Amino acid sequence: MTITQLKYVLAVAKYQNFTLAAEKSFVTQPTLSMQVQKLEDELDIQIFDRSKKPIELTKIGQKIIHQARNIINESDRMNDVVDQEKGMIAGPLKIGIIPTVMPTLLPMFLNTFLKKYPMLEVTIEELTTEQVLKKIKDGNLDAGIAATPLNVDYLIERPLYYEPFVAYVPGNHKLFSKESIKVADIDPDDVLLLQDGHCFRNQVLNLCSTSNNKKPDKIKLQSGSFETIIKLTQEGMGMTLLPYLHTLDLNEKERKFLHNFEAPSPAREISLVYNKNELKLHIIDALRSLIASVIRGTIAFNNVKIIDPKKKP
Repeated sequence: MTITQLKYVLAVAKYQNFTLAAEKSFVTQPTLSMQVQKLEDELDIQIFDRSKKPIELTKIGQKIIHQARNIINESDRMNDVVDQEKGMIAGPLKIGIIPTVMPTLLPMFLNTFLKKYPMLEVTIEELTTEQVLKKIKDGNLDAGIAATPLNVDYLIERPLYYEPFVAYVPGNHKLFSKESIKVADIDPDDVLLLQDGHCFRNQVLNLCSTSNNKKPDKIKLQSGSFETIIKLTQEGMGMTLLPYLHTLDLNEKERKFLHNFEAPSPAREISLVYNKNELKLHIIDALRSLIASVIRGTIAFNNVKIIDPKKKP
């Protein structure tokens, strides 16, 4: 049994096709098939049901894949041990970022980070919080950037910044004339929300319910993007709440509809999160330091109240 064989097995399980798995593994299809067959012969079991289209794992094959993934992850950690000892900022780094953070934060630091550490091979995925947690737990991500606190036993959370909520109130709305607004001013039934699955949605709902002792009975519209919600508020369908960094991309006309909250402003805590057993701590420290230096001065709010991102109202 070899690490190469296990990698080939994982590739077939992922793509459910020997030809595609070989292509993605940069080997010929006969070579990959032969190595998978040799592993099956050695273990005296069948990992794949080749009669199915697409190829499926057998019952024992599912257990083999789980173990193979653990072995590959642990073998990769050998290089991490060496790199950490040498202090090298190099090699692969896999990061997951939640959708309401990625579009605004990523352009602020990524180019600088890659130029500063050219020996890194960075892979970034846009993922929900639950996906980030699962991939970190399974060893498929080195770190994530998400709204915290999450209070997960295997996770370390290191805050990067505190991002206030800003109200986007169209000109025909009853709150538009206010210079600043209170949380108690918000009617939960009048707020346009992101669709289910976004932690920012949960935070807005928690904010409304804790301040008004009322949950929204009817949600007029849910969307996957702030851009769509902003356009609908402009059509008089209600108001919405935005993360502060997202407001920096609005044009001059749109910025006229922004209203800050009275202190303490509701806010979300954005953190760099990773497994307690993570070995790439020197790289994660470098990433956190760079993001902190970029974000410093961009968000000037200090008196904030953190809204729970995980608890569902």
